Amino acid sequence: SNTAILHQIRRDQVTDTCRANSVSSRKRRVLTPNDLKHLVVDEDHEMIYCYVPKVACTNWKRVMMVLTGRGKYSNPMEIPANEAHVSSNLKTLNQYSIPEINHRLKNYMKFLFVREPFERLVSAYRNKFTQKYNTSFHKRYGTKIVRRQRKNATQEALRKGDDVKFEEFVAYLIDPHTQREEPFNEHWQTVYSLCHPCHIHYDLIGKYETLEEDSNYVLQLAGVGNYLKFPTYAKSTRTTDEMTTEFFQNISSLHQTQLYEVYKLDFLMFNYSVPSYLKLE
Repeated sequence: SNTAILHQIRRDQVTDTCRANSVSSRKRRVLTPNDLKHLVVDEDHEMIYCYVPKVACTNWKRVMMVLTGRGKYSNPMEIPANEAHVSSNLKTLNQYSIPEINHRLKNYMKFLFVREPFERLVSAYRNKFTQKYNTSFHKRYGTKIVRRQRKNATQEALRKGDDVKFEEFVAYLIDPHTQREEPFNEHWQTVYSLCHPCHIHYDLIGKYETLEEDSNYVLQLAGVGNYLKFPTYAKSTRTTDEMTTEFFQNISSLHQTQLYEVYKLDFLMFNYSVPSYLKLE
């Protein structure tokens, strides 16, 4: 079918990018269990889903809870969002022994969903730094970003970290010190680093841009498409391309270029072209 061909093209794109960049990613390291904490396992349908925050992962986790709940849930949208993110509600691959991990990676259907990298980044910024309720992010990251990126920051800004500007967020991401200090938070970590597509051969790569079709195709292949549909909803608040363009207007071309380098593999691997609004050096 056309859909199968489309997914083959997406898989080939990942393989080619991994091969072309294996020199730059010379860390052909062996995956450790810690690398597998984003891979959700469904034993009953023999599926593995690598979740990427800001790419419909709440709804996919809800669907996985329906699939693995053995009848406990039937409608994904009846599961509260915060419950979908309780780690004990889903089993992840890092909880298995090495032979069990290898068996599942070899035999289960593996899939992930991706999104245009900068749109995902702006979405993460808007959600984590512009919403008043995300105080844990303001404290954990906002205060650090303000301290490091803002000259003459007020005592209040240093204490609260709740007014981080997008330019400051970008400066923090491209600062080599940040990467050395600790891995990126999962909301802005690259898909390449979260899901390890050069080490794990994904059968299906869904895209946020065609979320509904791709999701229902996955469910159909899992043999549950007749009774389970991916939840659809029109979210007026969702980050769009136009919005992303606006956020990047105040970013210098040097910083745009450095930021593109950070996310370059995601752009190449999942076939997203360089955004037209970028002024790369």
